[in-house]
Amino acid sequence: MADQRFLLVRLGSLGDVIHALPAASALRETFPEARIDWAIDPKWQRLLEGNPDLNEIIAVDRKSAAGIASTVSRLRAAQYTCAIDFQALYKSALLAFASGAPRRIGFQSSYAREALASLLYTDQLNPRGGHKVDHNLTLAQAAGARLTKPRFPLQITPEDEDRVTQELARHNIAEFYVLNPGGGWRSKCWLPERYGELHRRLAAQYGWRGIVSFGPGEENLAQEVVSAAGITAPIATPLDLGPLMALLRRSKFVVSADTGPLHLAAALGSPTVGLFGPTDPARNGPYGDASISIRNPHTSETTYRRGTSYSLAMLSITVEQVMDAIARLRGTSV
Repeated sequence: MADQRFLLVRLGSLGDVIHALPAASALRETFPEARIDWAIDPKWQRLLEGNPDLNEIIAVDRKSAAGIASTVSRLRAAQYTCAIDFQALYKSALLAFASGAPRRIGFQSSYAREALASLLYTDQLNPRGGHKVDHNLTLAQAAGARLTKPRFPLQITPEDEDRVTQELARHNIAEFYVLNPGGGWRSKCWLPERYGELHRRLAAQYGWRGIVSFGPGEENLAQEVVSAAGITAPIATPLDLGPLMALLRRSKFVVSADTGPLHLAAALGSPTVGLFGPTDPARNGPYGDASISIRNPHTSETTYRRGTSYSLAMLSITVEQVMDAIARLRGTSV
């Protein structure tokens, strides 16, 4: 139907945007002539650039009253027939409401992170399926989308590839894997000393080089991993989103806790080992066939509270468990 005009709202963050991409793809395959726009925080805009499922990317300026007013005016001018809020927060629900779309689809209060946000939706849904990707597809289905094989149409530019090629050449690296020690919350993180031990064992057994990826504010954490690895030290390099995608796609595999780069790597088709403690990999794990998630159920209590110290569940994961998972990946994809 050519008169369908969808506004998708998922402002952030990295992993959550990744998990909403298949919903946009399902809408596009069902409504090939529809207008489909996505409102997103400028920090994550690069994830959507070049996406063939979208007509327009709307970078939401929330830093000033003038920026908010300009964004709302732009949304209302588009005359959307339906807004879908995948985030279920006050800020995202208010944006969907302010768009003027007569139909606003979102999660019901028992699922929403901020329960009262659901009052701003005309359609409040309980998600179906186990994974966050399935939950988001529930909302797209409510808008009329047919279920299709999930797609993650991330675009890597030649400039992204060149940046990574130069970085690898500078360190004389050919084959490599990626360690991502960050996790957003400390309770989701694995000890940097264990990443360092893992790197030493991989270097001794396979001779591979490791690259430590890290984001803003994680510089000290990355350096702790490098120091813990000793004389076999991996390199640590900060990369913008585009080059990071190119790096992850080239890697032999990625080891990471439940955080954005893990989900980005899985969406790009890279083999991944996900380390899980407080969060449930059945709901939040890397989405794809080339992934192994490690969680020790006897030490794990599922919670999405943002813990500020290392969790017993993450501390229970051993280097030997990760080495075994990597060996299993090597038997298939690595």
